[in-house]
Amino acid sequence: MGSPVDKAQAVVGVLRNKDSAAEPSTLSERSLADSQAEMGYGTTRPLERVMASCGLLTSAELEFVAADDVPNAGVLCALPALLAEGLLRHTRSFYRLRPGFYPLESIFLALALLALVRCRSLEQSRYLSPGEWGKVLGLDRMPEVKTLRRKISELCGQDGQAAQWQSRLAGEWMAGVNSESLGLFYADGHVRVYHGSLTDLPRRYVARERLCLRGTTDYWINGLDGAPFFVLTQPVNPGLIAVLRQSIVPRLLAQAPQPEAQTLEADPLLSRLTLIFDREGYSPDFFAELKTQRIAILTYHKFPGQPWPLAEFAHHAVQLHSGETLALQLAERGTRLSNGLWVREVRELSPTGTQSSILSTDMRLDLTRIAARMAARWSQENFLKYMREHFGLDRLIEHGTQSLPEAMVVVNPAWRRLNQSVRRQSAQLYRLRAEFGARTLPPQPSAEQVQNFERRGGELRDKIQAQELKLSELKAQRRQTPTKLTLKELPEAERFAQLKTEKKHFIDTIKLIAYRAESALAGEVREALARDDDARALLRRLFVTPANLRPDPIAQTLTVELHRLGSPLQDTAVAHLCQLLTDSETLFPTTNLRLIFRRVGSN
Repeated sequence: MGSPVDKAQAVVGVLRNKDSAAEPSTLSERSLADSQAEMGYGTTRPLERVMASCGLLTSAELEFVAADDVPNAGVLCALPALLAEGLLRHTRSFYRLRPGFYPLESIFLALALLALVRCRSLEQSRYLSPGEWGKVLGLDRMPEVKTLRRKISELCGQDGQAAQWQSRLAGEWMAGVNSESLGLFYADGHVRVYHGSLTDLPRRYVARERLCLRGTTDYWINGLDGAPFFVLTQPVNPGLIAVLRQSIVPRLLAQAPQPEAQTLEADPLLSRLTLIFDREGYSPDFFAELKTQRIAILTYHKFPGQPWPLAEFAHHAVQLHSGETLALQLAERGTRLSNGLWVREVRELSPTGTQSSILSTDMRLDLTRIAARMAARWSQENFLKYMREHFGLDRLIEHGTQSLPEAMVVVNPAWRRLNQSVRRQSAQLYRLRAEFGARTLPPQPSAEQVQNFERRGGELRDKIQAQELKLSELKAQRRQTPTKLTLKELPEAERFAQLKTEKKHFIDTIKLIAYRAESALAGEVREALARDDDARALLRRLFVTPANLRPDPIAQTLTVELHRLGSPLQDTAVAHLCQLLTDSETLFPTTNLRLIFRRVGSN
C-alpha cells in the first residue's frame, strides 16, 4: 500500500490523462471556463490545489492541454535560449521552495517569460490573462501578484544568495565567449535614480539627465557585443578607479579565462585580459598597477594636448564586432604619461576635423583593432539604454532599506556644501574679473565717459576685493573641514541607509538571462532578415504572438504552432528560427516533452 500522497497523485494522473485527450479548446471556451472556476479565476485544477494546501502535494506536475490561439504563447520560442543561458541550470543548487502548488522551475520561467513580453513589473501582470498564461506554463493559471511576491520573498530570504547565483553564471558566460571576445571586458557605471523618501541617498551626477540626483550606482561588466556578465552595486560610490581596483579586477582574475602560465612566461607582451572604460578611469598610476598584473587597458586620453599634424593620419579599413567595415583615418604614436609609463596613443580623425585620443598598454594589438574595440564601448551604452526602456532595469523591486556598516567612509556633507560654495564664488569672481578686464573707453572719450569709467572701475575693484576675501575665507573653512568621515561620525540627520538589494539582484539576474537569450535569438534570426536592426523588433513581435499548443503524450512532444506575422519576409525569418529551435531538441523543464516549433499551416 502506498502513502496517501502517492494515492492522491495517482488519482490526479488518471484525471490528467483523460483531460489531455480532449479536443483543442478555443479562447472563448477557456475564457468562460476560467471565469466560472469555483476557487478563483483560472483555477481549473482544484483537486491538486486542495492537496497542496493540505500538504499532500510537493508541487503540481506540468500538464499541457491542446489549445488554440493562446495569447503570448510565441514567447515559448525563447525557452531553448533561456535554458542555454542557464536559467534553470543552478536553480536547485541555490534555491528552495516549501511544498506548494507552483513548482520552483515554473516561478523562474514565469519571471523570465514575463520580462521577455515586456511586463516590466509584477503589478503589470495583473492585466494579463492568468488562465492563458497558465496554458503557456503547463499549469491552470499563472501565480497572482501576491503569490509571486511571496515566492520571491521566500527565495530571497538569505542575503547574498542572488550574488552567488549571478557569480556562478558569470563565470560560465565569460568562459563561453568566442575567441574574438575572449578576455575583453567593458566597465561602466550606471546610476539608478531614487525618488523615494525612505532615505536620503547621496547625490550622483547622472549624465543622461545632466543633473546631480539621488540614487545608487551600479557598475556593469559587459563583453564585446554588449552582453552582460555581472553587476556590482555601490551604495557609496568611491569612483570607477576604486571599484576597478578593489572589486572588479580581483573578481576577473579569479573567474575570467586567462592564458596559461607557460604561455604568459613565453610571451612577455601577452596580457591576461583587457579592460576598456571611459575617461573616469584615467589614472597613469592605476595603468601602471594593471600592467604589473599583465592586464591591458583601453581608454580615452583625458589630457590629449595639441592636435597632431594631418599628414600623420592614414586611411584604414576597420572591421567592427558587428561585421561592418568602416574607413577611418588613424594615426599612432608612443606617449609617455606623467608617471613615466610608456603607452600607445591612437588618434582618430573625424570628418569634422576633431581628434579622439585612445590610450592602450597592449603592445601586440593591431592599430585597427584598437579603434574597433574602443568603438565597441557603445555596445555597453546601448545595452543599458535598451534595458532601461524594455526591461525596466531601474525599477524598484521592493520598498525598504538596510543599514550600512558604521565604519564605511563617506564624503563629509559639510565639506561638500563648502566645496560647492567655493566653486560658486570662484565662478562669480571669474565673471567680475572678466567684466573688469573687458571695459574700454572710446577713442576720444568725453569727461563724463571718463568719470563713469573710473567710477564703475572703482566699484568693480571693490566687488573683486570683497569677493576675493569671501572666497579666501571659504577656502580656509574648507581646509579645516575633514573631506571624509565614517558613517558613524555623521550627524544623525545626515546619515543614510542602503536600499534593499537581494530581490533587486535576483530579478536583475533573471532579466540578464532574458536579455542574453533574446540576443542569442537575434543573432540567429538576422541571417534571414534584410536589415540587422530589425532582429530585436521582430522578436518582440514574435514573443507576443498567439500560438496553438499541441501536446502529444504518446510521441512525447509539445508542438507550438505560431500564428503568421505581417509580411512574407518576417514569416521566412520565423520559419528559419523555428527550424533551429526544433533542431535543438529542447525538453520543456520537468517534463519529457520535446519542443517542436512551426508556423500555422506548415508541415
